[in-house]
Amino acid sequence: MSEPELPGWLRPLVTAVAPSTAEDYLRRAPRPPAGAGGRRSAVLILFGEGPAGPDVLLIQRAEQLRQHAGQPAFPGGAVDPGDDGPVGTALRESAEEVGLDADGVRVVALLPELFLPPTGFLVTPVLGWWHTPAPVGVVDPGEVARVERVPVDELVDPANRCLVRGPSGYAGPAFAVRGMVVWGFTAAVLDRVLELAGWAAPWDETDVRELPRRAAHLAVRGVPTGDPAGADDGPAAEDVLPADDRVPGPGGPAAAPGTVAP
Repeated sequence: MSEPELPGWLRPLVTAVAPSTAEDYLRRAPRPPAGAGGRRSAVLILFGEGPAGPDVLLIQRAEQLRQHAGQPAFPGGAVDPGDDGPVGTALRESAEEVGLDADGVRVVALLPELFLPPTGFLVTPVLGWWHTPAPVGVVDPGEVARVERVPVDELVDPANRCLVRGPSGYAGPAFAVRGMVVWGFTAAVLDRVLELAGWAAPWDETDVRELPRRAAHLAVRGVPTGDPAGADDGPAAEDVLPADDRVPGPGGPAAAPGTVAP
């Protein structure tokens, strides 16, 4: 059986990522120290077509995680021994986190492996076309707080773009969408993907904002300082905090998350 055909709007991105390098996605693209291989992981950059046009699947990580707590991110996580390469990892983690049916996804490209010094992760972003969307939602509230299909039109809207200064003092691209501030590693990769696809619009790159206080507190909890990209590489099982160590949200626990329709 032949693979589902790519939509015309996605083809320029698939073509553009083929020759890209790590330097295209992160301003600084360090490599692991000699003799240190780094812990491999993968994330899924999944584009679909919803009621508002092309969109991308994002999650917001739960606040009880030891690393990247509360941060918007692509679904993904660390490689397991039985995974079939980064594609297998990205699809497995997406199924575990949001209930994604891999049969509805066509993997179209692998982006360059990106090294994130604070956590020692080597992250491979996997680009996918969601040709047959099905409902997705939070599977384990201990890892994921919410799931969103964010329209590309919202991501490229100049009113939703700014630079955000993270805990390290580094100011990187950010997106204010769906009640989330997407920043750090996820925003850096999204920013470049939008440029490569030819979808980006000019925005005010002098608009530098501070990361909201709560997000900044969560970002530094249990994470080494000095991360210029705020890596969102996905939690491992040992990243989950005991209940007594969790930071209570304003107004108490959040309501149970809903499901994102196809």
